[in-house]
Order: sequence, then structure tokens, then C-alpha cells
Amino acid sequence: MGVREPVGRRAFVAGAGAALMAGGVAAGSADAAVVDGPLPDFHQTLKDELDFPLAWGTSPLHDFRSWRRAARAKVEEHLLVDRQAGTPYAPEFTEGPQGDGCTRELVTLSLTRYDRVRATLLTPHGTGPFPAVLLLHDHGAKFDIGKEKLVRPWYDDTRLASGQAWADKYFSGRFVGDELARRGYVVLCADALGWGDRGPVTYDQQQALASNFYNLGSSLAGLMAREDARAAGFLAGLDRVDARRVAAVGFSMGGYRAWQTAALTDDIAATASVCWMTGLKEMMVPGNNTLRGQSSYYMLHPGLARHLDIPDVASIGAPKPMYFLDGEQDALFTAEGVRAAYARMRAVWSSRHAGERLRTETWPGLGHAFTEPMQDEVFAWLDTVL
Repeated sequence: MGVREPVGRRAFVAGAGAALMAGGVAAGSADAAVVDGPLPDFHQTLKDELDFPLAWGTSPLHDFRSWRRAARAKVEEHLLVDRQAGTPYAPEFTEGPQGDGCTRELVTLSLTRYDRVRATLLTPHGTGPFPAVLLLHDHGAKFDIGKEKLVRPWYDDTRLASGQAWADKYFSGRFVGDELARRGYVVLCADALGWGDRGPVTYDQQQALASNFYNLGSSLAGLMAREDARAAGFLAGLDRVDARRVAAVGFSMGGYRAWQTAALTDDIAATASVCWMTGLKEMMVPGNNTLRGQSSYYMLHPGLARHLDIPDVASIGAPKPMYFLDGEQDALFTAEGVRAAYARMRAVWSSRHAGERLRTETWPGLGHAFTEPMQDEVFAWLDTVL
């Protein structure tokens, strides 16, 4: 009995033989088709081919405003979801308890024409209009709560217990949204699709959810991006809010959402992004968390990397004030990736003579968290820039 050859190897060898018979040249050995875990073993070649031709400084466009328009349009092209600009928000407000310096409300609104979304809205006591924060929750593979990770849920004891445990783990026990409201900011926080009221999806359902969006000619990540930009527009349009002073703030996936929203809409005047910034090539290395798939679908716009690196997209928000904080021991992002991204962004802000508006920090000894000292730095920074 002969030794059975693996099907994948037989297929490759047959393909290579066919190429040779047709007069072609089969590059490399038969092992060239082997998959190295979640990466093809030719992933380095694919990375080498990425030169990000639309990045500022590389793009043939030398007028910054023209570049911003073109780069934003390229990102929007890859969202696969319409702008939804003509969709009425049609908000419905349900007042909650007052106290601790603010009024609490639930607001249900249409961020797209597809779905109604329930969000928490906190308004400081006093006379407005107030500065405001669009607060964007993380991923964390924890789907039973979304907005409740950041705003204390007065409406559900089960979610309160879950949210408090999350706050204890990542936020030094604080509900970040409540802290912001106490400090004079209107706060809006909504669930992304799959979390809280809009879930819960399970961890291993994310791939199917994303692929079915693609089959329907749309995108899960694109939907989240559009919803966040629309939420910024809703917040800026409230009578109680000073539309010139609206910031986007988020941790982890929420940090990604924050700078992405600043890139997509001028309704955001400033951004604080905690624990989500890296260069793409430095992120796509064996062992990195992103290579596991699943969670990354919420932050994946297929084909965009042919045009722009991750910090290039964030730089569409320049020269707005932006603050990036990363933990030195954060296992999700390589130190090289963080340094590379910070350098690319600093070059953009500096080219606009606005280097002082970009603040980038790596916190020694810290991992993937938004601790009380980090929060206090962000709050003080917001007071300054807004």
C-alpha cells in the first residue's frame, strides 16, 4: 500500500506540473502552498507589495484638503454601506433617574434606514450648550453588554452587575461615561451590532455574520463605521450640545472606532483613542491576536490596505486635536507597530504645522486597559482642547 499524499499537496503538485507543461515556471517548492497557521506562507510577499500609495506624502495630491477629500472618499468606497444622510433620526426619549450631577435618558433612533438603535444619553445639570463626547465601547469578546461597559445601566440589574465587573477589570472600577457627565460633558453611547440590545452574538458567530453581510453586498465593519459617524451627527445636532465641541472617545475597539469616526465626519472636533493603534504590517505577524480572525471582522474593510495604512486613515482627521494612548505591555499590538503608527501620524500633523495637536503616549508597565490615571489624563486633555 502506498503512502497517501495530503490532498492540498497533491493539488499543488498537479497545478505546478500543469504550469510547467504549459511552459510556465512554478515558483518555489511544493511547500509554497502550505498554510502557516492562519497565514499563507507567502504572506511576507503580500506585505511587501503594500506600499499605501494614497498616504499623505506618497499620494500625488499635494494640497492637504484635496488629499483629505480623496482619502476619505476611498475609505467610504470600501465601507460598502451608504452614507444614510437622508435617513431621519426620529429620536424617542425616555427619561431616567436624575442624580450624581446629570440627567439620564434612553434614546431610540435610526442611525441607518435598516435598524432602530437604543442608546444612553447623559446630560450634565446646568445651563448648556455643553461640550459632548461620543463614547464608543470595546469588543472584548463580551457581547451581553455594550453601552453598559461605559455607562452605568440604571434600567437593568443584570447588566449593571456585568458592567461593573467589566469596569473593575479594565477601567479601575469606573463607568467612564458617568465620570464624563459629572465633569460637564453630554455623553452618548450606543450598542454596535452584536452587543447588548443588539445581540448577543457569540464569539464563533462573528465570521458567519460578517460573511453574510458580504454575501448581501454590504459590510459589518462598514455598518459600524457608518453608524458611529451618524451618531456623531445626532449628538452634534442636539440643542443641549455645542456642535463645535464634540469629541469621540473609546477604548480598544472603541479606540479604533473613535479615530475612524474622526476620519469620516467633521462633526467630531477631537479624539481620544486608548489601546488601538498600530501599523498594519507590524500587526500582521505570526502570533498576533488579529490573526485569530473573528473579532477582526468588525474592523476589516476589504481592499483598503491596498491604498492606506491604518495610521493613514486616522490621519484623515488631521489637524484635529487627537490623543493616542497605548500600554507598553499591551499584548494585542507590537511595540514596533505602535511606534511606526505614531511616527506616520506625527509626520502628517507636523506637515500641517499642528504637531502640538497630536499627543501620542506609550504608558510604561501597562497592558490593555484604560486605568483611572489614563482616564484623568484624557479628561484633562478634553477640557483643554474643547
